Order: sequence, then C-alpha cells, then structure tokens
Amino acid sequence: MDGRSHLHRILKPVHVGALALGCVIGFGCFVLPGDFLRTAGPLGAALGVSLGGLAMLVIARSYGTMVRVLPVAGAEFAYANLVCGRRHAFVCGWLLALGYLSIVPLNATALGVLAAFVAPDVFLQGFLYSVAGFDVFIGPVLLASLAIVVVGVFHYRGVRGVGSLQVGLTSVLVGGVVLLGISTGFSPEASPANWAPAFPPDRSAISGMLAVLAFSPFLYVGFDTLPQAAEEFDFSPRLGRSLMTWSILAGVAMYVVLILVTSAVIPWTRLVSDSPEWATGTAVSAGLGSVGLTVLSLTVVTAVATGINGFYMATSRLMFSMGRAKLLPAWFARIHPTHGTPVNAIVFIGAASLVAPWFGREVLLWVVDMSSVGTAVGYGYTCIAAYAIARGFKTEGRTVETTAGDRVIAAAGVVVSAVFILLLTVPGMPAFMAVPSWVALGVWAGLGVVFYLVRARDYESSSVPHVVTGIGDDRADRAPSVDHDS
Repeated sequence: MDGRSHLHRILKPVHVGALALGCVIGFGCFVLPGDFLRTAGPLGAALGVSLGGLAMLVIARSYGTMVRVLPVAGAEFAYANLVCGRRHAFVCGWLLALGYLSIVPLNATALGVLAAFVAPDVFLQGFLYSVAGFDVFIGPVLLASLAIVVVGVFHYRGVRGVGSLQVGLTSVLVGGVVLLGISTGFSPEASPANWAPAFPPDRSAISGMLAVLAFSPFLYVGFDTLPQAAEEFDFSPRLGRSLMTWSILAGVAMYVVLILVTSAVIPWTRLVSDSPEWATGTAVSAGLGSVGLTVLSLTVVTAVATGINGFYMATSRLMFSMGRAKLLPAWFARIHPTHGTPVNAIVFIGAASLVAPWFGREVLLWVVDMSSVGTAVGYGYTCIAAYAIARGFKTEGRTVETTAGDRVIAAAGVVVSAVFILLLTVPGMPAFMAVPSWVALGVWAGLGVVFYLVRARDYESSSVPHVVTGIGDDRADRAPSVDHDS
C-alpha cells in the first residue's frame, strides 16, 4: 500500500447489487410514467425505456472493463485521469459532483411530495414562500431534512451498515413493484383496451420514443454508483460487470411494469388529459383502492430511501477521490479513524443537502435536468478510457487483456454518450434542456473554471498517484477485510 488514504474492503456482491438497482429505481420511476404516456403512449414509453436500457448495457460494458482495471473510489473521475489527464478528470468530476449531490436532496424532497399527496391536510400546512411557482411548506422541508440526517448517520458510522440498509430497502422495493404489477393484472378495472392507442395521436411514434430515450442518463443513473464503491469491494472486481448488467435489466423491467400499471385501469388518453397530480397514484387508487395506494406509498418510500442512501455513497466517494487527488481540498480525503468512512465528504454532503430543500423542488429539478449532461459526460469518459485500454493503453507498465469485442463496444459507448449529449443540448431535439437548466449548467461551469484557476498551482505541482497496483490482477493489492463499523 502507498501510505495514502484508502477505504476498506467490506462490501459483498449483494450490497453493491442492491446499491446499483436501488439507485436506478428512484422516485422518478413512480412519477414519470404519466409524463412518458403523454409523450410516447404506452408502447412508445415502454420501448423508449427499454431502448434506453439497452444503450446503458453498452455503456456498462465499458464500466465493467474499467472497474477491473482501476477498482478505486471516484470511478469516472479516476478513469478520465488515467487516460486523458488531470484537466479532463477535473471536468468529468466537477460535472458529476453536482449531478450526484443534487439527487440526494431531490429524493429527500420527494418524501414531502408523497406525504402531501397522501395526507395533504397534515403536510400542506405551514406555508413559507414560493420559488419558481413551487410552494414551500415547513412540513415537507422538515421531513426531507430528517431523512437526510438519518441516512447521513448511517454513512458516518460505517459502510457495512449502509450496505445492509440498502439490501433491506431494495428487497422491499422490488417486492412492492412485483406485487403492484400482479395485483393490477387481476383488477376488474384493468383492460388491454386502456392501452389504446399504443402511440400518441398528436406526434410521431419515433419522436416520442426518442424523447423518452433521451431521459436514459437520468433514468438509469445509479448503475454507475457501483463503480464508485469499487475500492470497498470484498470480492473480485470482475463481478462488477455482471452486477451492473443485472441491475439495468431489472430496472428496465420495473420501469415497464409501472408504465403498464399506470395505463391499465384508466384509458391512458383520458388519464393524461385530466392532468392528475400523480398519474400512477391515481391509477393505482382507481384499480386497487386504498390498500393498493398504501402498498404504492410504501414502495415509493423505499425507492426514495435507496436513492438517498446510494447517492450519498456515490457522491462521498467521488469527492473523497477528488480530494485525495488534490483536485478538491485535501479536507475531503480525510477518513474517520474508527469507522473507516470519508467523514468530511459525508458531512459536506449532509450540510449541502439540508440547505437545498429550502429552495423548493422546482429549482432542484432544474439542477437535476442539467446533471443529465454531466452524467452523459461521465459515461463518455469511461467509454473513451475503456477504448484506450482495449487498444493496448499501458498503465503501470502493463497492458490489460481485452478482446476485439471490448474495443467495438467501447467505441459504440462513446457514440451513445455523444448522442445523449446532443439530444439534451441541440435546439430542436426532443429533450433539449429548458432555459433554467442551461443557467444552472452555466453557473456551475463558471464556478468550476474559477475554482480550477485558483488552484492551478496545486494542479501543476502535484500528480494523481495510482491507488491500485496489479492492474488486471484481481488478487493484487487486496488487503484483509476490516470491519470498522460500530
């Protein structure tokens, strides 16, 4: 070992598999079906999310290669540094940092949205102010804050507890979606006729599917939280590719189930024309009554909790890695002497997340929309790194065994990532970002430029040491597992 800060190998395959799937299936899985139906219709929405999943499988192949090559915290940031250098690594890490961080409070505020839907008389009290047309109430803010603090305590005290929490929550999440799908199929209100027409009558089928497909970096962001925890794998990094693949496939299935559930009990054209506050909740209530709505609510709570938990981990490991590389202040790289966790990064994430709910959910949505660009950039750098490795790029004086298929798929991943960026940033494209999201992206990019220039001397005078030896050898640099949880 090189004497620098290292995280401990504690996480089992079941922990990281639950981490990936629990982050893929978040609050959006339960609130977006109504929007997807309006955009693409039942079949178009199902095909759009399925094609998005296939695109993610292409990208995940490159992640699988890079997890094996460089099983360290930081993932995309570390891969960009390895192949493209420090400036590219900073761009990649800076864009990802805000994207990951914003998802923590976004999931937390989703609890307030759910609470206001289920018990409006309780949670729509204590009006504070409006931000961008979104009313902020004290109840939802306090509920979101409580969730952030509770999950933050788990992360502070050790990664084993985080992994066990994720396994339990994800099990309930999967069970809830399966139960809703089966129960809706037996509902007397359900009928295949409610899925007609398969595509929206006012736009082309291709346009609708592309609009849904463009959301894929947001829909499936979460499988890439698995590589962020690679430094803490207590198993061969070679399993990372399989775990990511299965998490994406399970995510596709769950998205499709919820789209079909939302459109099965009420004719979907009527449902979307009524513009309900929560289309999936309205459909489940109509088909399964209060019992179904209770199951749905519990399932959504677990989805929100897995998202908070998983992105807390991903963000803290990314910021820890950037601090360790001196591209963020070294303060972020401190590890707790007892619990073995990146304590300062965790505290920072908690503090920033506690501030965010006071700005209102609409502002957070602007940031998250912008973060889809950052996610796609991270995908692109990972695929570029995997392509370089497949072409024989040497690191630590060694080459890594790859196949011609790895090279082709990595190149395809670069193209897919570029397409995602174009769909989000080119005017006229179906997923072109709204003006507030562009403003958020511009502000964050400007801050990044300033931060980089201020710390330029540190960048030039220091280097990012490799934190793993034995590239391509699963047995190398494997310290005994140490459980620092208490």
